[in-house]
Amino acid sequence: MAMHTVGARRLLPHQPSEDFPNPDDEPESPAIEAALAISADTSDQTHSKACWKKSFPHRFTPTADESTELRLEILQANIMPRETDDTNIKRFVVYELTVRLDSSILDEQPATIERRYTDFRELHQCLKRQYPNMMSSIKFPSKVLVGNFSIQLIGGRSNAFEVFLRQITEQPQLRDSAAFLRFLQHEELTRACQYLDERRNELAIPLLENCFRLLNKVYMNRSRPVLLILCRLVAACTATPVPHHSAERWALLALTRFETLCDIDLLPLYIPLLHTCEHLWWQCGRDQKRLTDRLTEMSRQGIPISNKTSLMQAIHEIDPRTETI
Repeated sequence: MAMHTVGARRLLPHQPSEDFPNPDDEPESPAIEAALAISADTSDQTHSKACWKKSFPHRFTPTADESTELRLEILQANIMPRETDDTNIKRFVVYELTVRLDSSILDEQPATIERRYTDFRELHQCLKRQYPNMMSSIKFPSKVLVGNFSIQLIGGRSNAFEVFLRQITEQPQLRDSAAFLRFLQHEELTRACQYLDERRNELAIPLLENCFRLLNKVYMNRSRPVLLILCRLVAACTATPVPHHSAERWALLALTRFETLCDIDLLPLYIPLLHTCEHLWWQCGRDQKRLTDRLTEMSRQGIPISNKTSLMQAIHEIDPRTETI
Protein backbone atom coordinates (compact mmCIF):
# COMPACT_ATOMS: atom_id res chain seq x y z
CA MET A 1 0.00 0.00 0.00
CA ALA A 2 1.42 3.36 -1.03
CA MET A 3 1.86 5.87 1.74
CA HIS A 4 1.30 9.54 0.93
CA THR A 5 2.85 10.99 4.05
CA VAL A 6 5.26 13.81 3.43
CA GLY A 7 8.57 12.72 4.92
CA ALA A 8 11.72 14.76 4.55
CA ARG A 9 14.58 13.07 6.37
CA ARG A 10 17.37 15.26 7.67
CA LEU A 11 20.45 13.79 9.28
CA LEU A 12 22.83 15.18 11.86
CA PRO A 13 24.65 17.56 12.00
CA HIS A 14 22.01 19.45 10.00
CA GLN A 15 19.25 18.18 12.22
CA PRO A 16 16.40 20.68 12.71
CA SER A 17 15.07 21.66 16.07
CA GLU A 18 12.78 19.27 17.89
CA ASP A 19 10.12 19.52 20.55
CA PHE A 20 12.71 18.10 22.92
CA PRO A 21 15.58 20.12 24.41
CA ASN A 22 18.93 19.80 22.71
CA PRO A 23 22.00 18.98 24.82
CA ASP A 24 23.07 22.61 24.75
CA ASP A 25 19.58 23.66 25.85
CA GLU A 26 20.21 22.42 29.39
CA PRO A 27 17.94 19.34 29.20
CA GLU A 28 18.02 19.01 32.98
CA SER A 29 16.05 22.24 33.27
CA PRO A 30 12.35 21.51 33.95
CA ALA A 31 11.46 24.99 32.73
CA ILE A 32 12.87 24.35 29.27
CA GLU A 33 11.22 20.96 29.02
CA ALA A 34 7.93 22.53 30.06
CA ALA A 35 8.28 25.26 27.45
CA LEU A 36 8.66 22.75 24.66
CA ALA A 37 5.82 20.55 25.89
CA ILE A 38 3.01 22.75 24.60
CA SER A 39 -0.50 21.39 24.77
CA ALA A 40 -2.50 21.86 21.59
CA ASP A 41 -5.01 24.70 21.76
CA THR A 42 -8.04 24.83 19.54
CA SER A 43 -9.90 27.69 21.18
CA ASP A 44 -9.49 29.91 18.10
CA GLN A 45 -10.38 27.29 15.52
CA THR A 46 -13.73 26.57 13.94
CA HIS A 47 -14.89 23.04 14.55
CA SER A 48 -16.97 21.11 12.06
CA LYS A 49 -17.48 17.53 11.19
CA ALA A 50 -14.85 16.46 8.68
CA CYS A 51 -16.24 15.79 5.21
CA TRP A 52 -13.12 13.75 4.36
CA LYS A 53 -10.70 11.78 6.51
CA LYS A 54 -7.63 9.86 5.46
CA SER A 55 -8.49 6.17 5.45
CA PHE A 56 -4.95 5.02 6.18
CA PRO A 57 -2.98 7.60 8.20
CA HIS A 58 0.78 7.31 8.31
CA ARG A 59 2.02 4.34 10.28
CA PHE A 60 4.83 5.38 12.56
CA THR A 61 8.22 3.93 11.68
CA PRO A 62 11.15 4.77 13.99
CA THR A 63 14.10 6.43 12.29
CA ALA A 64 17.61 5.02 12.50
CA ASP A 65 21.05 6.43 13.37
CA GLU A 66 19.70 9.34 15.48
CA SER A 67 18.11 11.01 12.47
CA THR A 68 14.83 12.89 12.44
CA GLU A 69 12.11 12.87 9.82
CA LEU A 70 9.83 15.80 9.10
CA ARG A 71 6.37 14.55 8.27
CA LEU A 72 3.56 16.70 6.93
CA GLU A 73 0.24 14.99 6.47
CA ILE A 74 -3.30 16.06 5.65
CA LEU A 75 -5.48 13.87 7.83
CA GLN A 76 -8.83 15.50 7.13
CA ALA A 77 -10.64 18.27 5.30
CA ASN A 78 -13.81 20.25 5.91
CA ILE A 79 -16.25 22.10 3.67
CA MET A 80 -16.85 25.61 4.99
CA PRO A 81 -19.06 27.28 5.92
CA ARG A 82 -21.04 24.53 7.54
CA GLU A 83 -24.62 23.91 6.46
CA THR A 84 -25.87 25.66 9.60
CA ASP A 85 -23.87 28.81 8.83
CA ASP A 86 -24.65 31.70 6.50
CA THR A 87 -25.57 30.21 3.13
CA ASN A 88 -24.74 33.49 1.37
CA ILE A 89 -21.03 32.93 1.93
CA LYS A 90 -19.23 31.12 -0.85
CA ARG A 91 -18.25 27.59 0.18
CA PHE A 92 -14.66 26.37 0.23
CA VAL A 93 -12.58 23.45 1.48
CA VAL A 94 -10.20 23.72 4.43
CA TYR A 95 -7.40 21.15 4.62
CA GLU A 96 -6.01 20.30 8.07
CA LEU A 97 -2.23 19.95 7.83
CA THR A 98 -0.45 18.12 10.66
CA VAL A 99 3.31 18.57 11.10
CA ARG A 100 5.46 16.13 13.11
CA LEU A 101 9.16 15.64 13.63
CA ASP A 102 9.62 11.96 14.34
CA SER A 103 12.80 10.27 15.44
CA SER A 104 13.26 6.94 17.19
CA ILE A 105 10.05 7.86 19.00
CA LEU A 106 6.79 9.32 17.75
CA ASP A 107 6.44 13.09 17.99
CA GLU A 108 3.61 13.48 20.48
CA GLN A 109 3.43 17.27 20.10
CA PRO A 110 2.36 17.75 16.45
CA ALA A 111 1.44 21.18 15.13
CA THR A 112 -1.72 21.67 13.10
CA ILE A 113 -2.72 24.45 10.71
CA GLU A 114 -5.61 24.85 8.29
CA ARG A 115 -5.10 25.93 4.69
CA ARG A 116 -7.27 26.34 1.60
CA TYR A 117 -6.52 25.35 -1.99
CA THR A 118 -5.75 29.00 -2.76
CA ASP A 119 -3.01 29.00 -0.07
CA PHE A 120 -1.30 25.99 -1.64
CA ARG A 121 -1.69 27.50 -5.12
CA GLU A 122 -0.21 30.83 -4.00
CA LEU A 123 2.80 28.98 -2.56
CA HIS A 124 3.26 27.05 -5.80
CA GLN A 125 3.02 30.17 -7.95
CA CYS A 126 5.46 32.15 -5.79
CA LEU A 127 8.04 29.37 -5.80
CA LYS A 128 7.59 28.82 -9.54
CA ARG A 129 8.32 32.50 -10.24
CA GLN A 130 11.35 32.57 -7.96
CA TYR A 131 12.80 29.11 -8.69
CA PRO A 132 11.53 28.12 -12.17
CA ASN A 133 14.16 25.44 -12.75
CA MET A 134 13.73 23.75 -9.37
CA MET A 135 9.94 23.86 -9.68
CA SER A 136 9.78 22.53 -13.23
CA SER A 137 9.47 18.92 -12.06
CA ILE A 138 7.10 19.62 -9.15
CA LYS A 139 3.48 19.00 -10.05
CA PHE A 140 0.48 20.79 -8.59
CA PRO A 141 -3.21 19.80 -8.78
CA SER A 142 -5.03 21.95 -11.31
CA LYS A 143 -8.12 23.99 -10.56
CA VAL A 144 -11.48 22.51 -11.55
CA LEU A 145 -14.68 24.30 -12.51
CA VAL A 146 -17.13 21.72 -11.15
CA GLY A 147 -16.99 19.03 -8.51
CA ASN A 148 -14.89 20.99 -6.03
CA PHE A 149 -16.65 19.38 -3.08
CA SER A 150 -16.59 15.75 -4.16
CA ILE A 151 -14.93 13.40 -1.67
CA GLN A 152 -12.79 11.92 -4.46
CA LEU A 153 -11.41 15.31 -5.49
CA ILE A 154 -10.73 16.39 -1.90
CA GLY A 155 -8.94 13.13 -1.15
CA GLY A 156 -6.91 13.32 -4.34
CA ARG A 157 -5.91 16.91 -3.66
CA SER A 158 -4.92 16.06 -0.09
CA ASN A 159 -2.53 13.39 -1.32
CA ALA A 160 -1.19 15.70 -4.04
CA PHE A 161 -0.60 18.49 -1.50
CA GLU A 162 1.41 16.10 0.70
CA VAL A 163 3.65 15.14 -2.22
CA PHE A 164 4.01 18.82 -3.14
CA LEU A 165 5.07 19.76 0.41
CA ARG A 166 7.46 16.83 0.65
CA GLN A 167 9.26 17.96 -2.48
CA ILE A 168 9.59 21.47 -1.04
CA THR A 169 10.95 20.35 2.33
CA GLU A 170 13.46 18.03 0.66
CA GLN A 171 15.14 20.99 -1.09
CA PRO A 172 16.76 23.44 1.37
CA GLN A 173 16.44 26.42 -0.95
CA LEU A 174 12.70 25.93 -1.30
CA ARG A 175 12.22 25.05 2.36
CA ASP A 176 14.06 28.18 3.50
CA SER A 177 12.25 30.49 1.08
CA ALA A 178 10.15 33.42 2.23
CA ALA A 179 7.16 31.98 0.37
CA PHE A 180 7.21 28.72 2.31
CA LEU A 181 7.64 30.53 5.65
CA ARG A 182 4.67 32.72 4.76
CA PHE A 183 2.61 29.63 3.97
CA LEU A 184 3.47 28.11 7.36
CA GLN A 185 2.85 31.09 9.63
CA HIS A 186 1.30 34.14 7.97
CA GLU A 187 -2.37 33.48 8.75
CA GLU A 188 -1.88 32.61 12.42
CA LEU A 189 0.80 35.24 13.01
CA THR A 190 -1.33 37.98 11.46
CA ARG A 191 -4.27 37.02 13.65
CA ALA A 192 -2.05 36.91 16.75
CA CYS A 193 -0.69 40.39 16.01
CA GLN A 194 -4.23 41.69 15.63
CA TYR A 195 -5.08 40.28 19.05
CA LEU A 196 -1.99 41.95 20.50
CA ASP A 197 -3.14 45.27 19.01
CA GLU A 198 -6.47 44.75 20.77
CA ARG A 199 -4.69 43.91 24.05
CA ARG A 200 -6.17 40.40 23.88
CA ASN A 201 -2.92 38.68 24.67
CA GLU A 202 -4.66 35.62 26.08
CA LEU A 203 -5.89 34.86 22.54
CA ALA A 204 -2.63 35.76 20.82
CA ILE A 205 -0.37 33.54 22.93
CA PRO A 206 -1.90 30.15 21.93
CA LEU A 207 -1.56 31.13 18.27
CA LEU A 208 2.08 32.11 18.76
CA GLU A 209 2.72 28.87 20.64
CA ASN A 210 1.34 26.85 17.74
CA CYS A 211 3.48 28.86 15.30
CA PHE A 212 6.54 28.14 17.43
CA ARG A 213 5.69 24.45 17.67
CA LEU A 214 5.45 24.25 13.88
CA LEU A 215 8.49 26.33 12.94
CA ASN A 216 10.56 24.60 15.61
CA LYS A 217 10.07 21.35 13.69
CA VAL A 218 10.77 22.70 10.20
CA TYR A 219 13.80 24.91 10.85
CA MET A 220 17.00 24.82 12.89
CA ASN A 221 16.46 25.74 16.53
CA ARG A 222 18.53 28.94 16.27
CA SER A 223 17.25 29.94 12.85
CA ARG A 224 15.77 33.37 12.22
CA PRO A 225 12.09 32.26 11.96
CA VAL A 226 12.26 30.22 15.17
CA LEU A 227 14.01 32.90 17.23
CA LEU A 228 11.70 35.64 15.98
CA ILE A 229 8.56 33.72 16.93
CA LEU A 230 10.15 32.82 20.27
CA CYS A 231 10.86 36.49 21.01
CA ARG A 232 7.30 37.39 20.00
CA LEU A 233 6.09 34.86 22.54
CA VAL A 234 8.23 36.36 25.29
CA ALA A 235 7.07 39.87 24.38
CA ALA A 236 3.41 38.82 24.33
CA CYS A 237 3.72 37.02 27.67
CA THR A 238 5.34 40.02 29.37
CA ALA A 239 3.32 42.83 27.80
CA THR A 240 0.76 43.02 30.61
CA PRO A 241 1.38 44.23 34.17
CA VAL A 242 0.92 40.68 35.40
CA PRO A 243 3.02 38.31 33.26
CA HIS A 244 1.38 35.34 31.57
CA HIS A 245 1.77 32.08 33.49
CA SER A 246 4.07 30.70 30.76
CA ALA A 247 6.29 33.79 30.56
CA GLU A 248 9.18 32.35 32.59
CA ARG A 249 9.54 29.16 30.62
CA TRP A 250 9.48 30.93 27.25
CA ALA A 251 11.95 33.53 28.51
CA LEU A 252 14.30 30.83 29.77
CA LEU A 253 14.16 28.98 26.46
CA ALA A 254 14.80 32.20 24.51
CA LEU A 255 17.82 33.06 26.67
CA THR A 256 19.27 29.61 26.10
CA ARG A 257 18.77 29.79 22.35
CA PHE A 258 20.45 33.20 22.13
CA GLU A 259 23.55 32.26 24.15
CA THR A 260 25.46 30.91 21.16
CA LEU A 261 23.73 32.91 18.42
CA CYS A 262 25.80 33.58 15.31
CA ASP A 263 23.21 35.48 13.21
CA ILE A 264 24.36 39.09 13.55
CA ASP A 265 21.02 40.33 12.16
CA LEU A 266 19.24 38.98 15.25
CA LEU A 267 21.69 40.34 17.82
CA PRO A 268 19.64 43.58 18.22
CA LEU A 269 17.02 41.39 19.89
CA TYR A 270 19.40 40.09 22.55
CA ILE A 271 19.82 43.25 24.67
CA PRO A 272 16.03 43.95 24.82
CA LEU A 273 15.49 40.25 25.59
CA LEU A 274 17.95 40.43 28.50
CA HIS A 275 16.28 43.58 29.85
CA THR A 276 12.84 42.00 29.48
CA CYS A 277 13.95 38.88 31.32
CA GLU A 278 15.67 40.94 34.00
CA HIS A 279 12.40 42.72 34.75
CA LEU A 280 10.45 39.46 34.58
CA TRP A 281 12.86 37.79 37.01
CA TRP A 282 12.34 40.72 39.39
CA GLN A 283 8.56 40.37 39.10
CA CYS A 284 8.74 36.64 39.82
CA GLY A 285 11.23 36.98 42.66
CA ARG A 286 14.01 35.15 40.81
CA ASP A 287 17.73 35.85 41.11
CA GLN A 288 18.74 38.34 38.42
CA LYS A 289 22.50 38.02 38.93
CA ARG A 290 23.17 35.87 35.87
CA LEU A 291 21.35 38.34 33.62
CA THR A 292 23.03 41.34 35.22
CA ASP A 293 26.45 39.70 34.85
CA ARG A 294 25.75 38.99 31.19
CA LEU A 295 24.80 42.61 30.52
CA THR A 296 27.91 43.82 32.37
CA GLU A 297 30.09 41.47 30.32
CA MET A 298 28.60 42.78 27.06
CA SER A 299 29.14 46.37 28.22
CA ARG A 300 32.84 45.64 28.84
CA GLN A 301 33.04 44.33 25.28
CA GLY A 302 31.90 47.73 24.03
CA ILE A 303 28.31 46.70 23.32
CA PRO A 304 25.80 49.44 24.30
CA ILE A 305 23.37 48.04 26.86
CA SER A 306 21.55 51.21 27.91
CA ASN A 307 19.26 51.23 24.87
CA LYS A 308 15.71 51.14 26.22
CA THR A 309 14.16 49.75 23.04
CA SER A 310 11.46 47.32 24.07
CA LEU A 311 11.57 43.73 22.86
CA MET A 312 8.47 44.25 20.73
CA GLN A 313 10.00 47.36 19.16
CA ALA A 314 13.18 45.44 18.37
CA ILE A 315 11.14 42.66 16.76
CA HIS A 316 9.16 45.20 14.75
CA GLU A 317 12.35 46.73 13.34
CA ILE A 318 13.39 43.32 12.00
CA ASP A 319 9.97 41.99 10.98
CA PRO A 320 7.37 44.80 10.84
CA ARG A 321 3.80 43.70 11.46
CA THR A 322 0.65 45.22 12.91
CA GLU A 323 1.22 44.50 16.58
CA THR A 324 1.42 47.45 18.95
CA ILE A 325 4.96 48.65 19.64
